[in-house]
Amino acid sequence: MFSKVCSVVTIGQKGLQRTNLQYFKKLLTPQICCTSLSSSAIVSPSTSPVCSHNEWDPLEEVIVGRAIGMCIPPLDIEVKACMPEKSWTFFQQNSRKSLPDQVIKKAEEQLNELSRILEHEGIIVRRPDPIDCTQMYTTPDFSSHGSFSAMPRDVLMVIGNEIFEAPMAWRCRFFEYRAYRPLVKEYFRKGAKWTAAPKPLMSDELYDMDYPITNLEDRNRLVSQGKFATTEFEPCFDVADFIRAGKDIFVQRSQVTNQMGIEWLRRHLGDEYKVHVLSFKNPNAMHIDGTFNIIGPGLVISNPDRPCNEIEMIKKAGWKIVESGQPTIPDSWPLYFTSKWLAMNIVMLDEKRVLVEKDEINVQKTFEKLGIECIKVPFLHAHSLGGGFHCWTTDIRRRGTLESYF
Repeated sequence: MFSKVCSVVTIGQKGLQRTNLQYFKKLLTPQICCTSLSSSAIVSPSTSPVCSHNEWDPLEEVIVGRAIGMCIPPLDIEVKACMPEKSWTFFQQNSRKSLPDQVIKKAEEQLNELSRILEHEGIIVRRPDPIDCTQMYTTPDFSSHGSFSAMPRDVLMVIGNEIFEAPMAWRCRFFEYRAYRPLVKEYFRKGAKWTAAPKPLMSDELYDMDYPITNLEDRNRLVSQGKFATTEFEPCFDVADFIRAGKDIFVQRSQVTNQMGIEWLRRHLGDEYKVHVLSFKNPNAMHIDGTFNIIGPGLVISNPDRPCNEIEMIKKAGWKIVESGQPTIPDSWPLYFTSKWLAMNIVMLDEKRVLVEKDEINVQKTFEKLGIECIKVPFLHAHSLGGGFHCWTTDIRRRGTLESYF
């Protein structure tokens, strides 16, 4: 349990306001919690608690997100461009409202069970601070409220011994990094490198405010033309649009990740890494991990409904592309933020073990044919809130070395 009351700072017309989150404490089950080191406890970076080079080396430490505090985001243009058309009215009518308690409770129970399973496998599990996302905030360029601190994969990425904070692209996610700052500061004090990408202004210039989407056909046409809701006014990206394979980083230009953001990371990483830009037939382009998952050296699970336009380049490198089995989640299951393809949003514990939703039989068969053991975990309630296993986690440490696979 928390040793102190967590809080979130919101910026509004009345200045800084602190919002007490004491009431969240009774909702939380005991977890491994982030602890603070004194400023004098900073250690030499010769050894780092943060180290991960790819998606499949043996997992040793991971952050698992929280459902508590989530609310419905506003249907701003950058949100609308990513969300299923069937959810637009729901977002318009419920913006800033908290999700039903039972929805949150069931998802949190599944996240706690996931944490216990990971711990049983000998993996250290860390959890972020819960934040109240209904609080309004104002910057010189916009006003909004939060949405969640649920998906650490969107906000944090580890490359080598460096942990990156994404700048993000949705206004309602501007302050999401706050939930993870206690953990990131702890890792830094213990020797990790810590880089926060340039924070965008998120003024109107970052968005095509007249982005002409009224239906799925509009979106398909615009994306095929390389037109997105975010412009090239300034760098923006969610790190869930990047996927790592040693010295090669693959990324898609999406509704939340622009070319300036990709170029910023390319220049920051320098010559030791190559950043490859991929594109897909995907009208809801937002995050690569439900479309293209690298699960081992030269081995990719691909979404058959979202073919990669650069597939021949990947095959020429000698990589094997395996199409995922179709999702089995019923049409009646509520998915407020995403499609059924969360079924292939998985986490590799190592090259031979993978976390898969317990009812996704077709996806399980895909992995079993490759000789990979499926650890079947109930996760549909967590899916309802917009994420699969990869979304709800960020690997902090995997046991391995930096290699070139491409």
